[in-house]
Amino acid sequence: MTRRAPALPWLEPGQDFPPVDTAWAADAPAPGLLAAGGALDAPTLRRAYAHGIFPWFSEGQPILWWSPDPRMVLQVADFRLHDSLRKQLRAGLRSGRIELRFDHDFTAVIGHCAGAARPGQHGTWILPEMVDAYTELHRLGVAHSVETWWDGVLAGGLYCVGIGQAVFGESMFSLRSNASKIALAALVAFCRAHGLRSIDCQQNTAHLGSLGAREMPRERFVQSMRMAVALPPPVWRFDSVYWDHLFHAHAT
Repeated sequence: MTRRAPALPWLEPGQDFPPVDTAWAADAPAPGLLAAGGALDAPTLRRAYAHGIFPWFSEGQPILWWSPDPRMVLQVADFRLHDSLRKQLRAGLRSGRIELRFDHDFTAVIGHCAGAARPGQHGTWILPEMVDAYTELHRLGVAHSVETWWDGVLAGGLYCVGIGQAVFGESMFSLRSNASKIALAALVAFCRAHGLRSIDCQQNTAHLGSLGAREMPRERFVQSMRMAVALPPPVWRFDSVYWDHLFHAHAT
């Protein structure tokens, strides 16, 4: 028997989110669903992320807010740089064919991400209003793009939200094999260089698991994020010396 969906709070713009422990449970039709409505403006998004909440909805739906339990998180110390990717990356960096850039072309990155459906979906969840909202966050220095440039062409990347020392991964794309993994490796190297401990991955996928991400109880995740968002943020700029924090850790 399918469990009947519990009542879903409807938010007015500017209204506080309900406590995350009131999100739909694992046996509900949409586990982790917390509320609907509200606004996609910068203050609301900042407040959401600081409390372990993120928006995710499809065309024709209202804004939906989520806080799943457990939460998929990549502890940067656990990132798996597989041998084949390490060799490809080191060769590309030595030859100059591969270059990593932060925030060089956020518009192109989120545009490519919007054109790629998530596994199991037939369309994108990054609707025009989402693009506008995260582009505004980028203008405010809160959303960032991590870009893999290959032979001078944007080949893959990801965008994320950074508040204080908390990093929230959003979406990635590849136009060339492993280009998005290289971007994630660069983000991990940046985090290690600046003492940032984890990257929120939101939802469990086999791909993220293969790279070292693991599920974490929501309560522990929210506690760690609340501490991290209160810390001074790093300067979001990539330096090639950051690769040392990744390659030396995988030297053996």
